[in-house]
Amino acid sequence: MATTFLNAEWRNLIFANYALDRRVLAPLVPYGTELDEFNGVCYASLVGFYFQNVKLLGRVPVPFHREFEEFNLRFYVRRKSPTGWRRGVVFVKELVPKFAISLVANTLYGEPYETHPMRHRWDIQEHVQHIEYEWEVDSHWNRIRVSADRIGHTLVAESEEAFITEHYWGYTRRGDERTSEYEVVHPPWNIYPVKTYDVRCDVATLYGTDFVPFFEHPPVSVFLADGSAVTVKSGDEIDH
Repeated sequence: MATTFLNAEWRNLIFANYALDRRVLAPLVPYGTELDEFNGVCYASLVGFYFQNVKLLGRVPVPFHREFEEFNLRFYVRRKSPTGWRRGVVFVKELVPKFAISLVANTLYGEPYETHPMRHRWDIQEHVQHIEYEWEVDSHWNRIRVSADRIGHTLVAESEEAFITEHYWGYTRRGDERTSEYEVVHPPWNIYPVKTYDVRCDVATLYGTDFVPFFEHPPVSVFLADGSAVTVKSGDEIDH
């Protein structure tokens, strides 16, 4: 039986989506999964968002760690399970401002977390909303920032936004022939069209030089999602 190990809210998620060569991602694909594509393209997304009301084991609030920013680079995979295809995400790296979060995620779950100074700004006006997340790398502030409409729309089935946001499983590589799986449960999110954006990320330092050429070009798409309450549940252990 699946157990709940985290309840939280994810709010104001910025997605900047890039097309990557599958040869760059292939070495990072966890055992038992394969790269997932949308219209023949392998996507990777830079994602900034805000954690709120974090509770471990579904009910235990953690003092001083209930709200914080996160910024990550993720890509998309799928796994054939006994009940059908499960579409999921793999994180290249996840940044948070709380050392305890990184320690627990790295030690217990093998997730690639790092601790960096972070900050955010939300400016919600009548017709436009300005959402920004910043993180410090080698004494330089990086950022992902959008100005988006205040009026959003429900998620369109089979759209690019649906592909990006509706991968409801997570996969973590724990060795050459071992993978951890977990499920992320949330309702479909509303999407807010982006008017302008600004992405400044030290890709070489955070992810390595192999990734740099793909982030020197503008993203294929950028959008803002409102987010929701989420529940993270344990899944299967996949091994040889």
